[in-house]
Amino acid sequence: MLKVHKPTTPSRRKMSVVKNPDLSKDRPNKKLIEIINYKAGRSKGKITVRHKGGQKKRYYRKIDFRQDKFDIPAKVEKIEYDPNRSCWIVLLCYADGERRYIIAPHKLKVGDQVLSSQKKIEPDIGNRMPMKHILPGAALHNIELMTGQGGKIVRSAGNVAILKALTGGLAQLKLPSSEIRLIPENCSASIGRVSNPERRFIRWGKAGRMRHRGIRPTVRGKAMNPVSHPHGGGEGNAPIGLIHPKTPWGKPALGVKTRKKKKWTNKYIIKRRVNKRKKK
Repeated sequence: MLKVHKPTTPSRRKMSVVKNPDLSKDRPNKKLIEIINYKAGRSKGKITVRHKGGQKKRYYRKIDFRQDKFDIPAKVEKIEYDPNRSCWIVLLCYADGERRYIIAPHKLKVGDQVLSSQKKIEPDIGNRMPMKHILPGAALHNIELMTGQGGKIVRSAGNVAILKALTGGLAQLKLPSSEIRLIPENCSASIGRVSNPERRFIRWGKAGRMRHRGIRPTVRGKAMNPVSHPHGGGEGNAPIGLIHPKTPWGKPALGVKTRKKKKWTNKYIIKRRVNKRKKK
């Protein structure tokens, strides 16, 4: 549920947050957290990634992306907030007493049962199995790229991939980017879409919320001096004065493809993702 704040100050006008009444207010499980060594985009004190720094202190929650406790039913104990990712997380309590965190699927509730297996099981929300046992048209998330490696793609809030077909030992998937690619059918995937789909509608409202997330201010290149950026200089509001935009170090920027042309996974991509910049 999206909550819009009352405009008590100019910065809070139209500012919104996602409220979930099912979220637990308890502290995270002590055995499943660790301290983050946050370096704020710096290496040996020098800035290597700009616009990073000063985030809120937080613990890292150890997420089980593999879900390799096969054929042991687990009960959803709590749904929790995770400051390190956009979706919610779920604390599972297995039948043998072990507890693990996983990414929360949309519409999964406290008290529900989740099962992970290498065999064919019921395609209920949160259940996990190899894609060769899943019917085409199913919504999937937390998908492996290599068998046993653990989920690598489709893990952000509200994301979902659609299983198109199973042919020749490969599963054909339509990813959230609209890219259609092939993945080995023995790779596991979880049923359902990722939780917190309303996150994309958040209005952050004020600069302070971005600083809590570890994002520092960004200055436009055309607002700088020529010594600081290739776009800099000129009187008043001037254009960049170049055929193509560049980074502060003179390399091509904004929409330039950085993927290697001879990357070995190219043969698995059936249809490239839609270039939204060109589409407009």
